[in-house]
Amino acid sequence: MTSGLPLPQQKSFNLFSWLPFGSVMDRYIIRELFMPFLFGVGAFSSIGVAVGVLFELVRRITEAGLPLSVALQVFLLKLPYFVSLAFPMSILLACLMVYGRLSSDSELIALRSSGISVYRIVVPALILSLIVTGITFVFNEAVVPAANYQAGQTLNQALKRNRPGFRDRNIVYQEYRKEVDEDGDKQNRLTRIFYASEFNGKEMEGLTILDFSRQGLNQIVASEKASWNEDQKTWDFYNGTIYLVAPDGSYRNILRFDHQQLQLPRTPLDVARTTRDDTEMNIAELGREIKLVEQTGNTKKMRRLIVRREQKYAFPFACLLFGLIGSSLGIRPQRSGRRATGFGLSLIIIMVYYILISVCEALYNLDFLSAGLAAWLPNIIGFLAGLFLLNRLNR
Repeated sequence: MTSGLPLPQQKSFNLFSWLPFGSVMDRYIIRELFMPFLFGVGAFSSIGVAVGVLFELVRRITEAGLPLSVALQVFLLKLPYFVSLAFPMSILLACLMVYGRLSSDSELIALRSSGISVYRIVVPALILSLIVTGITFVFNEAVVPAANYQAGQTLNQALKRNRPGFRDRNIVYQEYRKEVDEDGDKQNRLTRIFYASEFNGKEMEGLTILDFSRQGLNQIVASEKASWNEDQKTWDFYNGTIYLVAPDGSYRNILRFDHQQLQLPRTPLDVARTTRDDTEMNIAELGREIKLVEQTGNTKKMRRLIVRREQKYAFPFACLLFGLIGSSLGIRPQRSGRRATGFGLSLIIIMVYYILISVCEALYNLDFLSAGLAAWLPNIIGFLAGLFLLNRLNR
């Protein structure tokens, strides 16, 4: 016997019901953007890893006998880097596809006839873009550097090219001291040059130290080997000679020793232990590396690391500007035949963006731009272009 009472209806699961903001329109558009975004991540990262890694790994397998299991491991470790590059491009593709469909199906016309402005219609795209911006930043900080480093280590070990966790030859460290000249200007004055021919991970070998702490060359220390004494925070030198130099350049005295402790900075050891590429370091590690390189006087390397650090801050926000540009291009009144044109424009926008990055970096190297401006200028230009497009559509 059946009851006359109506059966309770089961609520359907909505993946985006958790969003604590926005209207039904916001949730609807974000839901529509989600699947094309995932498709873009898969497509763009697959193309990137195929061009950037797969062909090289195939060559290693055929020519160097790289085991297939190791190649697969390196492939998977390199994948996060290309996934992070795909995030902004996927946002652009998703916005072009979804807003283009809404425009060609006249759904945007219905929204605008209800009094909703163009600026309000792009808000869902900007919300998703902002979320992906945060994900990209965290991904680039927590996953990509460690995965890149592990991929390099795995490949080198498999090819019998063990890369030690330190520089093993020709370690050079220049120590500077800030001084104020007669005009009141601050300048760096060279105080020591530290050179070691080899480093085995524990001891420096074949050391030569030129001391300029006083006016001119004061002394020369030549030692067979040296190690850092962690307890006493000094260097232990073994089997060496100290040449004391007079102001006229002649030797005042020559002292030979079996064991001598010298109060020198630990920095040469830190320089020797630094081997990671900038793609294998996060922002904090880059900051420590910049301070270290600054003490060595290697201005060229320091400038390169500074702009790389600024680019790590700026790159995730490409998701936001691509979301703005993609939604602005998609909103334009269009027929079905113009979707391909919008997709072609997206490829041009991506290419122009990366060209701008290269141009700004070149201008930074030529001292026309600061590191911060060189890193952020492509984003600034992209935001201005997106706002221009959006303003034209709102007329």
